[in-house]
Amino acid sequence: MDNGDLEGGGGDLAFHGKGGRKYSPVVAHDRAVLEMSSMDPGSSSDSKSCVRKNNAGTLGSLDSDGREGSNPENGGANGPYQEHKLELFGFDSLVSILGLKSMTGEQAPALSSPRDGEDVSITSGQPKPSAVKMGTMMGVFVPCLQSILGIIYYIRFSWIVGMGGIGDALLLVSLCGLCTFLTGISLSAIATNGAMKGGGPYYLIGRALGPEVGVSIGLCFFLGNAVAGALYVLGAVETFLKALPSAGIFTETTTKVNGTVSEPIQSISTHDLQIYGIVVTIILCFIVFGGVKMINRVAPAFLIPVLFSIFCIFIGIFLAKKDDPAPGVTGLSLESFKDNWSSDYKNTNSAGIPDAEGNVHWNFHALVGLFFPAVTGIMAGSNRSASLKDTQRSIPIGTLAATLTTTGLYLVSVLLFGAVATRDKLLTDRLLTATIAWPFPAIIHIGIILSTLGAALQSLTGAPRLLAAISNDDILPVLNYFKVAEGSEPYMATLFTAFICMGCVIIGNLDLITPTVTMFFLLCYSGVNLSCFLLDLLDAPSWRPRWKFHHWSFSLLGASLCIVIMFLISWSFTVVSLALASLIYYYVSIKGKAGDWGDGFKSAYFQLALRSLRSLGANQVHPKNWYPIPLIFCRPWGKLPENVPCHPKLADFANCMKKKGRGMSIFINILDGDYHERAEDAKAACKQLDTYINYKNCEGVAEIVVAPNMSEGFRGVVQTMGLGNLKPNIVVMRYPEIWRRENLKEIPGRFVGIINDCIVANKAVVIVKGLDEWPNEYQRQYGTIDLYWIVRDGGLMLLLSQLLLTKESFESCKIQVFCIAEEDTDAEGLKADVKKFLYDLRMQAEVFVIAIKSWDVQPENGSQPDESKEAFTAAQQRVADYLAEIKETAKKEGTPLMADGKPVIVNEQQVEKFLYTTLKLNSTILRYSRMAAVVLVSLPPPPVSHPAYCYMECMDLLVDNLPRLLMVRGYRRDVVTLFT
Repeated sequence: MDNGDLEGGGGDLAFHGKGGRKYSPVVAHDRAVLEMSSMDPGSSSDSKSCVRKNNAGTLGSLDSDGREGSNPENGGANGPYQEHKLELFGFDSLVSILGLKSMTGEQAPALSSPRDGEDVSITSGQPKPSAVKMGTMMGVFVPCLQSILGIIYYIRFSWIVGMGGIGDALLLVSLCGLCTFLTGISLSAIATNGAMKGGGPYYLIGRALGPEVGVSIGLCFFLGNAVAGALYVLGAVETFLKALPSAGIFTETTTKVNGTVSEPIQSISTHDLQIYGIVVTIILCFIVFGGVKMINRVAPAFLIPVLFSIFCIFIGIFLAKKDDPAPGVTGLSLESFKDNWSSDYKNTNSAGIPDAEGNVHWNFHALVGLFFPAVTGIMAGSNRSASLKDTQRSIPIGTLAATLTTTGLYLVSVLLFGAVATRDKLLTDRLLTATIAWPFPAIIHIGIILSTLGAALQSLTGAPRLLAAISNDDILPVLNYFKVAEGSEPYMATLFTAFICMGCVIIGNLDLITPTVTMFFLLCYSGVNLSCFLLDLLDAPSWRPRWKFHHWSFSLLGASLCIVIMFLISWSFTVVSLALASLIYYYVSIKGKAGDWGDGFKSAYFQLALRSLRSLGANQVHPKNWYPIPLIFCRPWGKLPENVPCHPKLADFANCMKKKGRGMSIFINILDGDYHERAEDAKAACKQLDTYINYKNCEGVAEIVVAPNMSEGFRGVVQTMGLGNLKPNIVVMRYPEIWRRENLKEIPGRFVGIINDCIVANKAVVIVKGLDEWPNEYQRQYGTIDLYWIVRDGGLMLLLSQLLLTKESFESCKIQVFCIAEEDTDAEGLKADVKKFLYDLRMQAEVFVIAIKSWDVQPENGSQPDESKEAFTAAQQRVADYLAEIKETAKKEGTPLMADGKPVIVNEQQVEKFLYTTLKLNSTILRYSRMAAVVLVSLPPPPVSHPAYCYMECMDLLVDNLPRLLMVRGYRRDVVTLFT
């Protein structure tokens, strides 16, 4: 783009603002452009500095030649208009879009996708000389026509008409033509939905269905192209040996007896095909090594003999007379047309000659497999996408035009071949096209050889580039040997392709190779159709193809037709090809590198999630369908190393709350500070936390929230996190065991505040004590899981114990339920009721009823362990000292009692009762569950308006000397049900 072009384009952008002010176009040498082009678009600080520069200075205008000059409108009442021009045009985007950075000599970073840099980079300095671009005719139509019109038409098509009859042949051509036409429509839609890189259909399928599907189908398509090269080579060699039988080294002669007349028939030896085929493949490989320029110069010349030979065939058909030039040629005859209308499937030998004792049986399904390669080649245009002037116009027009042209040619040829010769002639003369061609058969021989060699060159050229494109995406490390730099020739991939091609040539049997090619091509076509079907059905905002003549039903029909044809040809080949693609898919999913291409599956997951969320509505989930959605509070106390995003065992515990890994966990961390200042820190922390989750194989998402302090941040999270019924219903955090040792005086208030926030928000709470000792998936536990069921919690504690049993770590444990009751409670009746309740819940557990004396009874000597009494005495003393301190402070300042910045009410008798009840519960747990694998106990709610310090002392006393404890508080609903 020169200055004149830029100014001309910019003139369209000029407009009048309010008050009639005219805004001038953006031009390359504007000082504002120079300043904006030198800054980093992603840096906010640079943007601010740039704005300060523009506001401080006065920008000059440009004359028609692009020279900077004075501006009479600078200054004045309205001020310089350039400031407003910067705002109105949005320079950050405009500079990149217009490519102005390259004009200023600055190096602009290439816009790239998260994986492979799909967009074209903006180069700096002098532009590189671009390669010659091709239009629709030479870039798409001619390659497609050359690939489609090949060996099958010349040496098999008349034989197909003779074997299947005109009726089945018409059905065959229509079926295969419809398949490729629908695939062409799908290809046109996807190819016009954005820019295309190398790789042809692999690129389209991979970006639509994901890297795993793209690589699996792409490698199969590569194998199909490599095998197709062998098909074309064998076709050329067979034609050459048929034209010059004396060139055969191992020529075979068979005799056909027709009544009393014997007729010698020469059949080509498989060894001749192998020897000549290997030689031709090596020669073609050397040509391919000469580069794509040489191939592009030679390939169009191959099409002229093809078109001329077809013209000679049609002239010969119309000029043919009965029994002239050869027996069996009737000329265009209605009688021959009627005789050849119906099918006449026979057994043949390996060379295709009818033989009652032949080992090859033919039917319509087999003919589909034999003929379908004659309609392949529609991807030849998309394979050249990098060399096209306008891919979004050339690919649809050229591909569909070539498909319709060849399909029409085949339909007309069925009618003409069926009327020009007898069935015996159609079945025995494999080169009938040469026999009837005008003026002499050599034209057809030359046309066939050049056509097949040209198609083989295309295969040996396209297949290596397809393999190189797959390798360059860096999905499979094993393919790194075939990587090539941009603009370089894929020599290693070419050698590998030639090796595969020669291996297929050694097989030597054309009829055994064609079904393999058919399966791989049909697999690719079905992938293209499924890609278009998925994208069209989801109709994401990015789905805006320029090709409008498409519909998801056409793509679905095309994909279904491809699958049906695959099974019609051979169910065994179909199973093998699908199994191969599945193995590659599985291998890529395990060994491949992750690639985010914005594929259609992710869009489908998003749409499905939205529909599921809407179907759930805002109603409460029935207990039968209740799943725990834990909100994992990673660092509530802030005492982990700075580079550790979460406690190492927290994800292990989160996995224990899921049955067979089903369910979602939300890992939350809160950063203190201002959001604008710590936004980048939050992004880095979120990435670090997400890495931790993936490393732990935990199904969950990472969320980082920036808030002024931990309490306000959690209060906002517990209100807003989640959507509809997918909001977290359990808050999980570790117990702050180090708060007194580290003298963290803010912990009690924060701890009580979190519990109260969960109660108000109707969230369940699970607090884990002894998280350092929590087992991982490989550490098997033995013993019991003991539940101390004190208050009704909706069955959450029972459900958590059952979920623990589903993990390998705890599957050898047994559940014990301890019911805490007053002394005057009917213990036996309570035990029977609990057993019946557990039986109805389908839970196996042993039930115990433990009576505890009234709260107002003081500890008796010998009723508690020594360590519990010592802990109780120490807690009493600390609580008394704390209460005396806050009373003294309130008396000195003349204010009400204050704790944690809030007024409190101290009922010392109630505090004493609460502390003593906790002591008795701790003593009971130590007596019965000291050796338990894990203990679950009901979490008592914090007393209203009491100091948080007192509650924290009670919790310390509750968990004292217990290595692994879960404190559980349910919420106002049942999570288990008795009913089926």
